[in-house]
Amino acid sequence: MLVRSFATALAAAAVAAGSASAASVCGTGCVAAPAGSGALFLFSGHGWGHGVGMSQYGAYGYAQHGATYDQILAHYYPGTTLGPSPLSTIRVLLAERKKPVTITSTAPFAVRDAAGTKLAVPSATVTLAPTLRVRGRTLQPPLSIAPARGAALSLARPYRGRLSVDVVDGKLRVVNVVPLEQYLYGVVPAEMPSSWAAEALKAQAVAARSYAVATRQIGAPFDVYADTRSQMYLGLDHESPAATAAVDATKRQVVLYQGAVATTYFSSTSGGRTESAAAWTGKAVPYLVSVPDPYDDISPYHDWGPTPVTAQAIAKALKAGAPVTDATLTPTPTGRVATVTFASPLEPIAVAATKLRAALGLRSTWFSLSVMALAPPPGPPVAYGSSVPLGGLVRGLSAVTLEQRPAGGQWQPVQQVGAGPVRVTARPTATTDYRLATPAAAAGAVRVRVAPAVKATITTTLASGTVAPALPNAPLEIEQQNPDLTWTVVASGVVGADGSYSVPVELTIGATYRVTVPATTGLAAGSSAPQVVAG
Repeated sequence: MLVRSFATALAAAAVAAGSASAASVCGTGCVAAPAGSGALFLFSGHGWGHGVGMSQYGAYGYAQHGATYDQILAHYYPGTTLGPSPLSTIRVLLAERKKPVTITSTAPFAVRDAAGTKLAVPSATVTLAPTLRVRGRTLQPPLSIAPARGAALSLARPYRGRLSVDVVDGKLRVVNVVPLEQYLYGVVPAEMPSSWAAEALKAQAVAARSYAVATRQIGAPFDVYADTRSQMYLGLDHESPAATAAVDATKRQVVLYQGAVATTYFSSTSGGRTESAAAWTGKAVPYLVSVPDPYDDISPYHDWGPTPVTAQAIAKALKAGAPVTDATLTPTPTGRVATVTFASPLEPIAVAATKLRAALGLRSTWFSLSVMALAPPPGPPVAYGSSVPLGGLVRGLSAVTLEQRPAGGQWQPVQQVGAGPVRVTARPTATTDYRLATPAAAAGAVRVRVAPAVKATITTTLASGTVAPALPNAPLEIEQQNPDLTWTVVASGVVGADGSYSVPVELTIGATYRVTVPATTGLAAGSSAPQVVAG
């Protein structure tokens, strides 16, 4: 495949497009990777989250089609039943830090320490450092802080229940001790929109209750985290009537499998079929198997992508010591990706898809991968009138266009590139950037530097020759090679209107000389072949 000079190629592209000024295919909304960022990987997939257990959008879809919450739960956790929770109170870690914490309330409250000391806080605000001094007294951890009747305690936001404050390794640990049902008042609306159908909210309430009970840290100073390490818990000010009603309507109900509380994983969107625990963690769980999710298609994340990620970004995220150039996917039995193996000049880099998803911020591990890359040309600048080979790769994409941009110019299409190895021969007339592009994304550009072709005849008294392209009035320099192989300018001149030059000189017999035209706009510096001046 031959890439002609910019002017010729642009004219041909304009004729093909029926326009005198064909524009880049990478237009509005297109993501252009930075120059030198290597191959561009395009991830396209389905779903959001790990996909194991209940799909929240799928549950919403089932509810819209008349399913009740127990039917929804039975679908996503096959072989399970509903039963009473063995837990009525839960301890939620709110903060763990060295900096002081400020606890406030809408009414005065009291602080009680482990030694039985009880101090009133009439200002309804107390700031605690790891020293645990309150109103001039040093208290013994843990502290128990309970609100007045009808009030709530706040730590950045208000919470039901009481707070327990301890000091561990010089850090304050603040735990919210709250009835399980009241905890769910702050969880369900944080995990699912309260505007969704009531049966979906009820399914979420039971799943959240079950997950909290099944995953609590037995024997630890707290049961669950207030964030996604467990599930989101946003306290009193995030509660909603619809979510509270769903919690109350399913009071104390949990999902059971053979008498034990099930670990009811859930995520936003499955993409049309849930993942199995065996494929996700390597450990089979009888009630966490892959099931069809026919109503998940209402999710805006049912399908996603293409998401462009540069090879440079992937290497950085994986802390790889070499660039990556291509990738192969190993699927799970359900069609998601188990492992991604990146090609690299040193050795292949295999990474679990779950790890890659976290490192790159991908929505799920159910994805396909396309690649387009153009390798930078090897060696020094190309002499004007010469050609240079460009290689690359297109895989999993159609309608890829090779584009070029001269120094100071705009991107313009040259020709379509098919899938497979890319092999083109470029013959640019000036320094030119090249890239592969689709309407959605463009790979990082590579630059072909062009230098003027300088021919010279050098004697002891005259340096003459030609420069192509003709560069009227361009400066040129006659240089002598030093013993350390560096060059020193010994004379100068200018290029004539026709591209020729003739510069009187006084040179040394047996020394090595060359003629150099310094870099100009659109051209790199170009030099003639070194010559030894004869007698």
